[in-house]
Amino acid sequence: MIYRSAAEWQAAASRRVVLFGMSGLGKTHLSSILRGTGDWFHYSVDYRIGTRYMGEYIADNFKREAMKVPFLRELLLSDSVYIASNITFDNLAPLSTYLGKPGSPSRGGLDFDAYCARQDQHRRAEIASLLDTRHFMDRARDIYGHPHFVCDSGGSICEVVDPEDPADPVLAALERDLLLVWIRGSDAHTAELVRRFDRAPKPMYYQPQFLERAWIAYRVEKGLEGGEVNPDDFIRWTYARALAHRQPRYAAMARRGVTVLAEEVARVATPQDFTDLIARALSRKEDPAAGRKEA
Repeated sequence: MIYRSAAEWQAAASRRVVLFGMSGLGKTHLSSILRGTGDWFHYSVDYRIGTRYMGEYIADNFKREAMKVPFLRELLLSDSVYIASNITFDNLAPLSTYLGKPGSPSRGGLDFDAYCARQDQHRRAEIASLLDTRHFMDRARDIYGHPHFVCDSGGSICEVVDPEDPADPVLAALERDLLLVWIRGSDAHTAELVRRFDRAPKPMYYQPQFLERAWIAYRVEKGLEGGEVNPDDFIRWTYARALAHRQPRYAAMARRGVTVLAEEVARVATPQDFTDLIARALSRKEDPAAGRKEA
């Protein structure tokens, strides 16, 4: 780890972290608090994916749909209109809409092979965006003069790396420059994430082997062919299983860094609160017994 103790972290002239964990536990919330001070540069991996690496795919998908409308088709063919996505740190809908959901086309689903192709595009984009972190660290310092840096990773980071491989190129690059920080949720948090997802199911990225197993198991359980699958029902069915699949992968990644609890993150209101939070996590890493007493 680049900070070997709480004291070293607190005394550091440059604090650099990568936050990871399930979406909805506070990564972007923390990043926004830090960014607001002017001392921290906020690098959003999902934003980078949606703008730099998948922006053309997303825009082309919009255009494909627009070409189905005669009025828009004529305007597009004459270069009279311009179509682009408006992704922001807080609104990644264009990216998730492009990823889509597999299942019945009449219910807005994608053919499974087409869905997998988009998943693979996302995998390659996420790896490239994670490896771009060093480039943005340099920019943050050289152009903007920000001493501190937070990498706000996507929930699927654990799916595009091998957490058990000490030589994994993405994790090796990240831990060389930043402190890995896992935001770990409780069973209550997991239940709330599942309830929230059930109310409004959203597309997400899955590890290919996990996705293939889930697609087969779901169809066997329901007795359906691919074209008969309700897309929302499939991803609802898959979501809780995906959370369980990710937990040990996050835990393996956290062995390279530190762990903070979602309850602790919810109490962070200032950058100093965040500095103290990471200092406590480093202290727990130094003395696990003390951490158990604290908990």
